[in-house]
Amino acid sequence: MRYPERLIYLKGIGHLYRNLTLYFSSSVPAQSWCVFKGLAQGRFTLSAASGKVTSMSKLSLDRILQSQGFGTRKYCRSLIEDGDVVIDGVTQTNYRTTVETDGLVLHVFEEEWVYRAHLYLALNKPANFECSRKPSHHPGVLTLLPEQFTWREVQPVGRLDHDTTGMLLMSDDGPFIHAQSSPKRHVPKIYQAATQEPVTDELVAQLLAGVQLHDEPAPLAALVCIKRGEHQLEIVLEQGKYHQVKRMLAAAGNHCSALHRSAIGSLTLESLGIAEGEWCYLTPEQIALLA
Repeated sequence: MRYPERLIYLKGIGHLYRNLTLYFSSSVPAQSWCVFKGLAQGRFTLSAASGKVTSMSKLSLDRILQSQGFGTRKYCRSLIEDGDVVIDGVTQTNYRTTVETDGLVLHVFEEEWVYRAHLYLALNKPANFECSRKPSHHPGVLTLLPEQFTWREVQPVGRLDHDTTGMLLMSDDGPFIHAQSSPKRHVPKIYQAATQEPVTDELVAQLLAGVQLHDEPAPLAALVCIKRGEHQLEIVLEQGKYHQVKRMLAAAGNHCSALHRSAIGSLTLESLGIAEGEWCYLTPEQIALLA
């Protein structure tokens, strides 16, 4: 960074500090949160020269298409110039046109796309799909999503084994992924496990009391453990350790032959109404249920 640029940068930081101090000292703390969140999400931008925070809700069409995962900026410009983008019934041909993103609905190749700054998804994961972005032995879960989501670098929030089915959260929002994946979070997750040996009262009691895994400093216990059938068990966990259900059952003298995650927090797969292999967008109300 050259010396004049450094001065401008430092001046901008000073303005930002004063602006945010005013926000924090005001009686509306939600306003300061909106500023921070807007800066983090790219909905606002900070001028280094003036320190002013300005809205980024208006973007050029090529930037909008690129942000939504339609490809490189060059390719997005060609889509617009070729007349493949329609807004409110009007075919767009100028990629420099700025558009309000709030509530924006695009039609690209005659398919409707609602503008979303970030994606929050739930997938009903089938068996024999890997959660890795670079799967090695089975197809990746990203192949179950539209190609545009891969461009947006959507990734799983945590992981399910390739043979485990059920609810898998996915997003392109880094802070959201980090927060949901943090070991400090103690959000209950509900699993339905099929066991090789019959489920006994002793097994249930042992899982509730806690079992020792060889690489854990202390025993791990289920929050809830209910016998649902001769070989069916419902287990609620909050730790999210590697292969935890399978390893706990093995440590208790049984074997997990099939595993399904049916809920995270208060959000259930049944309430989402998505079949195996299908996905859906999560609403703010549904995201709140993950806490």
